[in-house]
Amino acid sequence: MSKNRAEEFLNTFKKTADFVKELLQENEKLRYQVANLQEELKSYKEKGVGVDAHAQCIAKIAQLEAEKNEILNKIREVEAENKSFAEKYVEVENENNNLANLYIASFQLHSTLNFKEVVQIIMEIVINLIGAEVFVLYLLDEKTNELSPIATEGIELNEVTNVKLGKGIIGKSAKTGENYFSEIIPIFENFNQESPIACIPLKIKEHTIGVIAIYKLFVQKSTFNELDYELFTLLAGHAATALFSAKLYTESERKLSTIQGFIELLTK
Repeated sequence: MSKNRAEEFLNTFKKTADFVKELLQENEKLRYQVANLQEELKSYKEKGVGVDAHAQCIAKIAQLEAEKNEILNKIREVEAENKSFAEKYVEVENENNNLANLYIASFQLHSTLNFKEVVQIIMEIVINLIGAEVFVLYLLDEKTNELSPIATEGIELNEVTNVKLGKGIIGKSAKTGENYFSEIIPIFENFNQESPIACIPLKIKEHTIGVIAIYKLFVQKSTFNELDYELFTLLAGHAATALFSAKLYTESERKLSTIQGFIELLTK
């Protein structure tokens, strides 16, 4: 959600608030007129003024009462609309904050080529930004076509086993490259590796290199919303690129170290 859209909501919210204020002022004026006419009618009665004047006052009061009720109805409608704008504005602000946090987090992801540091940053993002309490980070081994758990949160790493590509929810998500979200989020009781509430494939273009499987969130939700989907998608792309780059760098460093050792051995 862009900053311009947030400002548009804020301006509309302010205009609506001003309109409500004007309606309330108009309502006060009508109430004052009704009170004056009622006093005038009372005075007519006390003075014994004719029936025509009395009927005119009653008609005028009825007219003003009708106008007052119309304005009150408008105020209720505008207040309801104002509340709706306020709620949308809060949603926009929250989304902007989350996207800003994700931007900062993605910058941290790409600031290092140390594989362990990248993994740790991904774990922190999933905890703090996604709000996941129990989850597993898998990395795909293309030689065995298996997803191996490399980091966990809320459970021990030895509680998680490898997952065959294409098998179960996690394996299918990795093979198809499509996100998986449970339609109804159940209450978490015990860890069941085969029943995640969400799976986010880590992809570089159409190539999946791993999966984040989430089993429990800090804040209990009944369903996922559009903001969750957007955050998951953005996270997947950044995390995949950072992991892939760090892995390549680590492997190249290891190969370079091996070659240097071999050269040193030959030259001695």
